[in-house]
Amino acid sequence: MKILSCGEVREAAEVVLKGGLVVYPTDTVYGLGCDPRNERAVRAVLEAKMRPDKPLPILCSSLSVMKGLGVWNPLAERLASRFLPGPLTLVLEARDKGLPKGLIKDGKVGLRVPAHKVARELIGLVGGALVGTSANLSGTPPPRSPEEVLSRLGPRFDVMLDCGPTPLGIPSTVVDVSGGRVEVIREGFVSKEEILSWIST
Repeated sequence: MKILSCGEVREAAEVVLKGGLVVYPTDTVYGLGCDPRNERAVRAVLEAKMRPDKPLPILCSSLSVMKGLGVWNPLAERLASRFLPGPLTLVLEARDKGLPKGLIKDGKVGLRVPAHKVARELIGLVGGALVGTSANLSGTPPPRSPEEVLSRLGPRFDVMLDCGPTPLGIPSTVVDVSGGRVEVIREGFVSKEEILSWIST
């Protein structure tokens, strides 16, 4: 386990490209990530979180990367135009069925573009996509700071980018739009009312 400063993003990216696990800040909470195309690394993230049954979301560097991983539809476009980059995860039909099992459930994948400069820089350096689950043991509160990561996850990662507290401190809202309608799976920073109000205008 190694802790890096906020300016050492390239070194963190090198760890990811070699199959390692990285803890990094996002606009919401601290994330635990790896190369989403490395099946062994994806399994390691699931094991670190003690989360064997829930699929891991993927954070993307841009909407174009999101569209390459998930099947886009008008509702996804509408929500993305208002809330992305930002604290909204869209669950879409997976375009790439070859992604590791831990990322896809029922043919669907969770995707978002974070509104955080360091996170976006890291994601860009590793190819545009990075696993982005909260850096905690499953069932414990999501961490808003490096100190909370260490208390809730322990040393179950290879490298961490310490950038101080995250701006929002609340997880993203997760919305399934794969069927062309909104199904709120988890209400986070963006309220259900705000989502429904936006798509009805």
